[in-house]
Amino acid sequence: MSPWPWHDDAWSRLQARRERGALPHALLLAGPAGLGKRDFLAAFVRGLLCQRPVQGVACGTCRACQLLDAGSHPDLVALSFGLRKDGVTRSEIVVDQVRDLSQRLSMASQFGGWQVVTIDPADAMNAAGANALLKTLEEPTPSTLLVLVADEPARLPTTIRSRCQRIDFLVPPREVALDWLRSQGVADAVAALDAAGGNPGMARAWAADGALKQRAEVRHDLKALAAGRGDPMEVVKRWQAADPSRYLWFAAQAATDELRARASGAPLPLESQLDDEALDGWYGRANRARDALRGPLRADLLLLEVLAAWR
Repeated sequence: MSPWPWHDDAWSRLQARRERGALPHALLLAGPAGLGKRDFLAAFVRGLLCQRPVQGVACGTCRACQLLDAGSHPDLVALSFGLRKDGVTRSEIVVDQVRDLSQRLSMASQFGGWQVVTIDPADAMNAAGANALLKTLEEPTPSTLLVLVADEPARLPTTIRSRCQRIDFLVPPREVALDWLRSQGVADAVAALDAAGGNPGMARAWAADGALKQRAEVRHDLKALAAGRGDPMEVVKRWQAADPSRYLWFAAQAATDELRARASGAPLPLESQLDDEALDGWYGRANRARDALRGPLRADLLLLEVLAAWR
């Protein structure tokens, strides 16, 4: 039984390999945030470590399940962002963490079964950490499973990706996503799914935290700026104070909708003064600025540059 309905095929294939004793030594769960990779991982690991699983589903009552619930199962190691010496959480997974992991895996399983390591987000490993992980991937210990989780798998070195069995999590068919959203109590499922670009997990989260109002705000701002109204600096302040990455997502999405409306003859949502080529280029600029927010550049300057190009 897979956690989310669009996981069924991947879940069935992985369980079939488990039953045959043919699990790989490393898995890569890849795909955008919001598609349930981490729920899939949690359910699979619980079933793998459970002492009385039923078709790969954990019983929930055995000693192993109790330890998993308490977060203290000795055969499950979770690697994520650690703390620096000054107590601040790191923004990447570093080589010392991976080396410590290798030493941990040199010890036998305390329950006599699988040892499972999760690395999340694996795409946050720095280059030295990724190189250190290669040795573990190339010389796996018996009954050890490494599971890497990556929202942006392309950021992982090819050498890492090629040594993992990859499971891709893709945006499900629209009707499947809408049925699931309605089952989750999302009132305006269609609008939420459209705002999230078809991603149901993101749509559920955004429907609960005011994202649809923010999406309308972005379109109102862009339309006003296209008509020569509004103050770009005031817009920058509002977008930066809320969630600049999300606002840029909505801005890029709005540019796509404007291009589609031009092609179909529908009313223009933004009434942009840019021609098609410039509008397509601006879409790319908004997405690049969104990516650049992960780096050291100031968010206000990135946003101002995008809005200046819009006008």
